[in-house]
Amino acid sequence: MQSIRICGNASRHVGCRLALAGRRALPIALRNVFQKPTSCDQLRGQSTSTTPPTHPEVIFSGIQPTGVPHLGNYLGALKQWVDLQNSAPPSTELLYCVVDLHAITQPQDPNDLRRRRQDTMAMLLAVGLKAERCVIFEQSRVPAHSQLMWILSTLAPTNLLARQTQWKSKLAESEDRSPLDPDGSSKLKLGLFSYPVLQAADILLYKTTLVPVGEDQIQHLELARSLAGKFNRTFGKILVVPKVKLAPAKRVMSLTNPSSKMSKSGAVNSQINLDHSEAEIRLRIRSALTDSIHGISYDREARPGVSNLIEMLGNMTNRDDFGVIASECEGLSMKDFKDRVADSVVEGLKGIKEEYERIKGDAAYLEEVSQMGAEKANRKANETLGKVMEVMGMGTDHDPAPSSS
Repeated sequence: MQSIRICGNASRHVGCRLALAGRRALPIALRNVFQKPTSCDQLRGQSTSTTPPTHPEVIFSGIQPTGVPHLGNYLGALKQWVDLQNSAPPSTELLYCVVDLHAITQPQDPNDLRRRRQDTMAMLLAVGLKAERCVIFEQSRVPAHSQLMWILSTLAPTNLLARQTQWKSKLAESEDRSPLDPDGSSKLKLGLFSYPVLQAADILLYKTTLVPVGEDQIQHLELARSLAGKFNRTFGKILVVPKVKLAPAKRVMSLTNPSSKMSKSGAVNSQINLDHSEAEIRLRIRSALTDSIHGISYDREARPGVSNLIEMLGNMTNRDDFGVIASECEGLSMKDFKDRVADSVVEGLKGIKEEYERIKGDAAYLEEVSQMGAEKANRKANETLGKVMEVMGMGTDHDPAPSSS
């Protein structure tokens, strides 16, 4: 086993690197569709009969390379990944993937994509994911993702893909409808249509047993389960049918429009990025849209802006009793309340910006971590792909000898 040493900010466990001669150490961590299964409880409870009793738990998740994540990304995924890393038994395999192949379903400038891939990898390390504990890698460095995706696409019914929420939402947004193109699909690409099949390949390639997802992603996971079951019934029990792990819903809404989620595409002051300075964080929270109602109370319908800040305060302090939090803040002025929220965000993100900047400054280390993760991922992925191709009659190791006739 390769020697790994830890340094940097020990309190955040973010300084990790291979003990290579004279190299300075630094720190590492899917995201994003079937009609809801009968119920979430049923899906959670379904047995993974293809998983042998001794099979280790394997958890896979991923994130698109949108650059520096914002607070919504952190609370909705990254913080939970770090918590999982720190609480899961040592036997549990953890794989976290920067899904850059998914990103190109939308037009990308090559230089921007390259930079955002690096930014995302650096931030995953900075929030506390450890390269020696997790397999942290970029999707495009593992060719088996695309290969298994093609194989699964031969089993995926097009009518099922057409019912995927993401595809339907893109159709609804299309402005290209015409008599010759009534649904406006002519300018939508195959990559977007088959996106859920690639996501299924991402999951199934690593014999994943558990996938942490939000409610909005259950449809995609159900498709992965369906394709795994269909493959196993057709060719033999090779693929593991994963179970869902419903992640706690931690919504972070826009600071300028609290009726919509915090997003990269929102207004300039609508989000808090993980590389923002303390001064910038405080300024944006003080400028957050609230209302003129006296006092602090929790009511998502009547007071969306204030309620968003209450939830932010709760999520940053690991609390979900938002009504109680509101009562505790009831006597505060709006300014003092916003300052309390800002204090919690600044404290919760403490050290991340500095660690991120330090990692970004060591391109060689970042590449080293990426290569190490890709090597580990390729070994595991190629093992699954080899078995899949063999049972389908496409493997090379067990091809029958040519007939003498």
